[in-house]
Amino acid sequence: MKAQTLGRVVLGGFLVTAGVLHLTTQREEFRAQVPEWFPVDEDLTVLGSGVVEIALGSAFVALPRRRRTVGALLAAFFVAIFPGNVAQYLEGTDAFGLDTDRARFVRLFFQPVLVLWALWAGGLLGRRRRGVDEEQEREEVETGE
Repeated sequence: MKAQTLGRVVLGGFLVTAGVLHLTTQREEFRAQVPEWFPVDEDLTVLGSGVVEIALGSAFVALPRRRRTVGALLAAFFVAIFPGNVAQYLEGTDAFGLDTDRARFVRLFFQPVLVLWALWAGGLLGRRRRGVDEEQEREEVETGE
């Protein structure tokens, strides 16, 4: 399995797991991350984002032919939820063990990593070599990787 495929499967699995946690045992922790100014009910926001994470994560794993589209959607999703991370830092909200300003600030730097990971695993980053990448892509689609 090539690194990009592994990255896609791992990120997809991570998202499905996080989405399930949104809907179950970690719901309260995720509610604490919804900014005070956000105009949608905290619980509805957590439930909705959990469903989106499950859908996108599942699609990233199960639909290799659509990995570019799903990778772009994941990157956009990570950008869309970033204001919640900033609000958690600015409002000093404790959640998931992020109980200091330093911890909440350091976390902000992981969101761009997730954006880049989604783009890379989706095949949207990096130089494409004509012929070679197209052949590899064809093989991945045929084998389901």
